[in-house]
Amino acid sequence: MAKLIDGKAFAEGLRKRIAGAVSTLKAEHGLTPGLAVVLVGEDPASKVYVANKAKQTVEVGMNSWEHKLPADTSESDLLALVDKLNKDSSVHGILVQMPLPKQIDSAKVLNAIDPAKDVDGFHVVNVGRLSTGQEALVACTPTGCVMLAKDVLGDLSGINAVVIGRSNIVGKPVAQLLLAENCTVTIAHSKSKDLPSIVRQADLVIAAVGRPEMVKGDWIKPGATVIDVGINRIERDGKAKLVGDCDFASCEKVAGAITPVPGGVGPMTIACLLYNTVKAASAIKGIKAPAM
Repeated sequence: MAKLIDGKAFAEGLRKRIAGAVSTLKAEHGLTPGLAVVLVGEDPASKVYVANKAKQTVEVGMNSWEHKLPADTSESDLLALVDKLNKDSSVHGILVQMPLPKQIDSAKVLNAIDPAKDVDGFHVVNVGRLSTGQEALVACTPTGCVMLAKDVLGDLSGINAVVIGRSNIVGKPVAQLLLAENCTVTIAHSKSKDLPSIVRQADLVIAAVGRPEMVKGDWIKPGATVIDVGINRIERDGKAKLVGDCDFASCEKVAGAITPVPGGVGPMTIACLLYNTVKAASAIKGIKAPAM
């Protein structure tokens, strides 16, 4: 049976290291990193997520601001708020919670954020920097995936990695991060021919395709590490259940290590958001970020 990769425990350790870095920045540079989160509307999942972000931001010693706007907020009003936050020197990270209401162009809003404060890593400048091997703020979930993979495997250099999924949020950036770690990377997706045989070549599988339990145990190379990014709500035996993109029961029997859902990649996302905020604050101040 595979070793369970405990993302919750890793994220807790990362937050402790971040808290130490924040203390160092305060003591040595008089700098308190600050994160501003903007929520438009009343999406229940987004409200819970934003509340957790604010709580964890304060717990590591950073400043936290929440901007809650009504669902009928205009695009121009949201862009005006983003511009205000861009100019606020106490704010080092800006996150506009997705999804946004239909009247607002999400791409326009994301690209209005100062790239230096784009702690979600979605601005085209940060995406371009990542793809060309330059220093960048990188999307949080891919960053967390690679941290977990390195914790299990150590040096990733030379391993075969298969990324299932090609989204701008996870698939593409995680592939770029793996290339930077000197992996041999294949990006597969739902339309790849003979996907199981592609996946069987992988020492490391990162499943981010958004299809519940699509990846089966007989797709997995014995001993491979499986990072399951999927969070899918399904109904089973009359009860709602969260499952990943991998069929956990069958994959666990073959893999060397695997993330559970929930409790795997999920907890890493907010921790990596805080990690990015410390990086952003340090870069804006023109200093080297403390070790985290």
